Amino acid sequence: MFKLVKKNGKARLGQLITKSGTVETPFFMPVATKLSVKQFSTLDLKEIGNTAIISNAFVLYLRPGDKMIKKLGGIKKMINYSGINFTDSGGFQMYSKAFLISTSDEGVLFKSPFDGTRHFVTPEKDMEIQLNINSDVAMCLDVMPNFHDVKKDEIEEAVRKTTLWAKRCKQHHDKLQSKLKPNNKQLLFGISQGGIHPDLRKKSITQLTKLDFDGYSVGGLGMGEPKKDQAKMVTLQRKVMPEDKPLYLMGIGSPVEIIEAVSRGADIFDSRFPTQNARRGTIFTSEGLLRLKRKAHELDQLPLDPNCDCLICKTYTRAYLRYLIMQKEGNGYRLVTYHNLYYLMRLMERIRQSVKDKTFSKLKKEILKTYKE
Repeated sequence: MFKLVKKNGKARLGQLITKSGTVETPFFMPVATKLSVKQFSTLDLKEIGNTAIISNAFVLYLRPGDKMIKKLGGIKKMINYSGINFTDSGGFQMYSKAFLISTSDEGVLFKSPFDGTRHFVTPEKDMEIQLNINSDVAMCLDVMPNFHDVKKDEIEEAVRKTTLWAKRCKQHHDKLQSKLKPNNKQLLFGISQGGIHPDLRKKSITQLTKLDFDGYSVGGLGMGEPKKDQAKMVTLQRKVMPEDKPLYLMGIGSPVEIIEAVSRGADIFDSRFPTQNARRGTIFTSEGLLRLKRKAHELDQLPLDPNCDCLICKTYTRAYLRYLIMQKEGNGYRLVTYHNLYYLMRLMERIRQSVKDKTFSKLKKEILKTYKE
């Protein structure tokens, strides 16, 4: 369940209450697709104050297998993680051209990227997979159209099918949950589609709210659409959906996008952006983006961020970390990943505190000024 604690403008402070504990919102989740954040351990996550991660049910169903994870006590026990765990249904991957074979109202037929075997996933099977994995929050199976090469009528069809599957997910999930003890129940979020078309997005979220999910995700964004359109969709969804339910903006992880979305009422975020960019040498700092691979940092004795108190900034220079990245050293990737995620954890803390103090607008101006290109 979700509890709205305070608001400052449209920015919100809340609590997401799960079977594994309560987490303050807004929060950001690093992506642990294959049970691990790339170049990062659960010990590292604990050290930086991380409270939630997201894994991919589609990938875990294929390897190591959801039934194996169940035998090992569920995802949290398997990886020894103390925070809460979301699982994505995997619709994004299933609908990629590399994997998709066909789709119907019944479900999705796709081939495994690992061995080419065929698999048919229905909304009901997807709920069973995520229950076997035993995540704290599961996501409905949805249709994820590609923003760049689909027409409006195809997006409208995606909305229709997403709603159909959401109804089946909710019905089967309720049936599965009825067999569990009250303190061991999994939350379920619905996912809206509609691209950047206001009428379709409104139709999607309106239909989903009738099903009374524990939260609602904005799907199909973060795909290269104009930022102004992204902002409009978040504003629209927050306006249409219930005030007492969390809004989860999927695939968003830059400081600017997060602060903008929080100002429009978003509560939860995930993205591989901070970890992927760290490995590419793009670093978040209190002075804006640092391009670590640039020649100017070859002999740079400064820490990544002089104003950061993370272990990496206290220990290593830009010159050394640049050298490791240029040599493609795994340890270098881990160190810069540590800093970027530490930065985001502190940013989320500052956002929550600013809502408490009613100074969010001041923080937003600071972040936008810092990252102004």
